[in-house]
Amino acid sequence: MVPSKRLHVALTALLLVTAAAPAYAFRCGSRIITRGDPAEKILRYCGEPDAVTTRLKQRPYFSSGIYVRGALEEVVVEEWTYNLGPRLLMRVVLLEDGYVEEIKHLGYGY
Repeated sequence: MVPSKRLHVALTALLLVTAAAPAYAFRCGSRIITRGDPAEKILRYCGEPDAVTTRLKQRPYFSSGIYVRGALEEVVVEEWTYNLGPRLLMRVVLLEDGYVEEIKHLGYGY
């Protein structure tokens, strides 16, 4: 029995959706940058950002995986902006202590 055309289209769409990068990812060519990746990986695959802002942030301190009550640590937070041109959305990669924490999509580049 030959599957219907509708089933074929549905299966193809399902495969495309599962193969796509997650919304919180940043594709650089054939490479994907996601949460937890080191800054070195971004530089290797995406190159230098168009703009960088740096600030300090305090967050709860963990020692050996255990939260230390009332203790805070200061970490460096960087926002790397990539302008991918007028046909693609710009990306802001938020790094904490040199690792990707979040990826935001902005409007179209220029």
